[in-house]
Amino acid sequence: MALAALKKAAKLPLHIAALLTTAKDFSRNPVIGNHVLNRMGLHVARVCLAHGIFAFKKMLLSPLATKEQRKAFARDGFVVMENALPPEIFEKLKHDAENYNGEAYQCAQGDTLTWRAVLLDHPVMRDKKTSNLMRYCAGKYERPRFYIQQIQNGFLNNPGDPQKNLHVDCFHPTMKAWLFLEDVEADNGAFTFVPGSHRLTKQRLKWEYDRSLEAANDADSYSARGSFRVEDGTCEKLGLPQPQGLAVKANTLVVANTFGFHCRGKTREKKMTRMEVFAISRINPFNPVPWGCLEGLRDKIYLTMMRKGEKDSVTGKKRASWRKAPPHPVKDAA
Repeated sequence: MALAALKKAAKLPLHIAALLTTAKDFSRNPVIGNHVLNRMGLHVARVCLAHGIFAFKKMLLSPLATKEQRKAFARDGFVVMENALPPEIFEKLKHDAENYNGEAYQCAQGDTLTWRAVLLDHPVMRDKKTSNLMRYCAGKYERPRFYIQQIQNGFLNNPGDPQKNLHVDCFHPTMKAWLFLEDVEADNGAFTFVPGSHRLTKQRLKWEYDRSLEAANDADSYSARGSFRVEDGTCEKLGLPQPQGLAVKANTLVVANTFGFHCRGKTREKKMTRMEVFAISRINPFNPVPWGCLEGLRDKIYLTMMRKGEKDSVTGKKRASWRKAPPHPVKDAA
């Protein structure tokens, strides 16, 4: 008992230091999940501070996006760019993605598999029009991490898919982007977003406050780890519109702030796929400096971590979310 108490006390400085990072797990961090501190406003204070810093960095990076893009992002929480890439770059990207045959990983969530291959170098990553928009929406002047990604809906016999439940990713603004390589219909697992749900209204802050009081003991493991699930009727209570599924044409880029309510849309058939390039920029929300780091090195470090996770899973040391996958995307969902 005494040894356990000492170990717990020794970790306390780390748990406190985590308050100034992306850490969001209410169930494992006794400071972030502390009921008394959250009643005093700890979680809401982190939310407000992170959003204030994000607004400052967006202001500095505003020349990277057009006036229309900035207005759409502020109003809706996402931006849609049709015909995002020049035709020759898009056709090369689509060909390379569909014919990829190399190192890949997959994550199982409910009945859905997400297949990914880390993209370390490709002309799409050097396209200024799209990369500048993503940098602005991330509040960080660095290239996001890029992946070739295929969503394989209904490929497993497990119940449900937690990503098809309306949710937020974390307590601070985070940029995610999808460059769709094929047409996506509203009933083909389309990216779904509640327009305006990223804004810090009084109602949203009250919702964040209420959720923070119960999150540490939430029966939903995702909510307990800080990715709050959105219950039925919440949009109406917060004065928000209903979720909007984004049906888009191939070569459309969607860039979103996933602090907003979003999810993966449902599919009309059990087995359906969606092919895309996925990009993410999740950075320390309390760092007021918008300048980037050594992007190539960062990407290689991340790939090394995925390889280590696979090795640990094989040896039984630790269970990894992402495991080695077939080296190519599936060709046909049937």
